Amino acid sequence: MPITFRKSFRILPGVRLNINRRSWSITLGGGKGPRHTISSTGRRTTSVDLPGPFGFRHNHRR
Repeated sequence: MPITFRKSFRILPGVRLNINRRSWSITLGGGKGPRHTISSTGRRTTSVDLPGPFGFRHNHRR
């Protein structure tokens, strides 16, 4: 079983800094609205939680 590292810091309300072994990312939003994540690897993700077991996620890579 590989050893993993992941840490998340709350910088401001609605802003999180996520760090793992290979990259970092900034997440904006959350709560009841959409979340936008921008990663150091170039990935941008927008996600929204919908009622019930549903959700929506859109990934975009440069």
